[in-house]
Amino acid sequence: MKSPIALLLILMAGAAGLGAQPPRGFQPQRLGNGKPDFNGIWQALGPFHYDVERHMARPSLMLRDGPYGPLPAVPLLRLGAVGSVPGSMGIVEGGKIPYKPEAQAKREENRKNWLDRDPEVKCYLPGIPRATYMPFPFQIAQNNSSFFIAYEYAGAVRDILFQDPGPAETDSWMGQSVGRWEGDTLVVVTTGLNDQTWFDRSGTHHSNQLKVTERFTMMSPNHIRYEATMEDPEVFTAPWKISLPLYRRMEPDARLMDFKCVEFVEELMFGEYRRKPLPR
Repeated sequence: MKSPIALLLILMAGAAGLGAQPPRGFQPQRLGNGKPDFNGIWQALGPFHYDVERHMARPSLMLRDGPYGPLPAVPLLRLGAVGSVPGSMGIVEGGKIPYKPEAQAKREENRKNWLDRDPEVKCYLPGIPRATYMPFPFQIAQNNSSFFIAYEYAGAVRDILFQDPGPAETDSWMGQSVGRWEGDTLVVVTTGLNDQTWFDRSGTHHSNQLKVTERFTMMSPNHIRYEATMEDPEVFTAPWKISLPLYRRMEPDARLMDFKCVEFVEELMFGEYRRKPLPR
C-alpha cells in the first residue's frame, strides 16, 4: 500500500500533466463563429510581477550588503515592508530563465539599480508578456473577426491581428501581435518589441529580437490558462516558458479604472526643470 504522501505526489504529477487541457466535458461559451468567448475582465493573482523566477522573500527590491546579510538599499530603506519582495514558486518552467552569462550579469546590474532602470517606475508601457501579470486587470473585447485587449496600467492596448502584415515597420513597447486559432486555443505571436521592457521588477531584460508566443485556453467559465514562450537568441541560451491562470473579475460592477500614470511621474522625470524646483 502506498503512503498518503506518495499518493498525493502521484495525483499532483497527473494534474501537472493535464494542466494545459480543459476538464473533460467542459465546453466554453462560444461566439457566432464557433470560437471560445473570452470577453470579460481578467486578472492574474500572485506576486509574479516582482520576479517571475522561483525565489525566497527578500527585504527589498534593491539590496546592499549588511553585517549579517542583505539589507534594503538606502533609497528604499524607509519603505520598510512595503518595499519588500514576497516569496514565490514562480511561473518559469524549470524555475530559472536561461540567460547567457553576459546577459545574466546585466540582469544582476539591473536589479541593483532597479529604482533608476525599471521602466514601470517611469510609467512606460509594460510590453509582452509583463502586461498580463501586473497587479492590474485587463479587458478582452472579442467578436467574430477581432480580438482586442485593453490594460488598466498606463492605458496600454493590443489589437490582435488575424492577417499577418509581415514584419513590424518599427519596434515598439507593445510590439505587433498576430493571432491564429489552434482548436479552442488562441495562439498569439508578438514581435517588433523594443529592448526597453522588462519581464518583472527584478531586472529581467531582453533584446529587440524577442519573440513571444502566447497561448490562451479557456479552462472553465471563469478561468483562462495562459502560457507564453520567449525566444531571444541574443540574450537566452534556449527558449523558455511561463504559465499561470488568469481569473475573471466577478464583481457586478467590475470595470477597468483610470490608471494613466504618466501624470503621476511628471515630477520624478521633469520636476528638476521647474523654474523653482521643489525639494527632491
